[in-house]
Amino acid sequence: MNESQVNHRLTQLGQAGPQVFPLALGCMGMSGMYGDADERESIATIHAALERGVNLLDTGDFYGMGHNEMLLGRALAGRRQQALLSVKFGALRTPGGGWGGADTRPVALRNFLTYTLTRLGTDYVDIYRPARLDPNVPIEETMGALAELVKAGYVRAVGLSEVGVETIRRAHAVHPITDLQIEYSLLSRGPETKIFPALRELGIGVTAYGVLSRGLLSGSVPQQPDDFRKHLPRFAGAAGEHNKQLVQSLGEVAKARGISTSQLAIAWVLSKRGGIVPVLGARTRRQLDEALSALDVELSPEDVARVEKLVAESGVQGDRYQVAQMQHLDSER
Repeated sequence: MNESQVNHRLTQLGQAGPQVFPLALGCMGMSGMYGDADERESIATIHAALERGVNLLDTGDFYGMGHNEMLLGRALAGRRQQALLSVKFGALRTPGGGWGGADTRPVALRNFLTYTLTRLGTDYVDIYRPARLDPNVPIEETMGALAELVKAGYVRAVGLSEVGVETIRRAHAVHPITDLQIEYSLLSRGPETKIFPALRELGIGVTAYGVLSRGLLSGSVPQQPDDFRKHLPRFAGAAGEHNKQLVQSLGEVAKARGISTSQLAIAWVLSKRGGIVPVLGARTRRQLDEALSALDVELSPEDVARVEKLVAESGVQGDRYQVAQMQHLDSER
């Protein structure tokens, strides 16, 4: 056990899940979603995360149209036993890089998994989850097929992503759910109302992505032409300017504590306890170091109340996705 694991107690990911480090590494940004990435630095970041004790790596078979899984396969050569691989499936892509909906039919997911195992260079996935709810396939059919893959040994545990309470209950009735992956941050607190209480009741964990609101909370600005954030409402136009001012105000609170806004945002999520594991999309070792340093930040109840009041009074402008994408989110219904 290395120093990081000694200093930071592992978290049980739901009643049915594995023991994981308090932070997970999200690998999406290593495959072009935020613009070009340096592959050598990406692999070095993955290795550094593993050496620091981070054991949960999150990917999707549609990230970079398979590139992300191949990257992970190269990074994990000879290191597979150090990592727990969480893989999303079902999101369809077009040759031009667009999105084509979701397909979670049993025949489709078995096909997706076959390619995933090949790209990752492994014979099993630790947590396998549909990326979105497929409106054309009852969740019970998808879960039944996933349960068969668990029984066959190709999948160790089953998760969900961006679904609402009804879907969670229906899915969990077929096969135990390890965790729900959902966006959660100082600027996106919707799951607190209905979803998180249901998860606690059912013993399901949370892997929270977007903890830095896709870089908004770290002061990151979309610059490369293929950075998908250019099209997100919270980064564009008047809403983008308003939110930039909000983040600057949060930065003043962070500075008074001697930490960065990123560390403040991560520490806020960690302060919520309850088995929430933030998924941090670090693309470089420098970003990884800053994210991990947030584990040493302990916010007081007064700190938490102050930043929550600041955000509530200012108000976040713009949805977290474009209108068409928001309409496909079962978690928003």
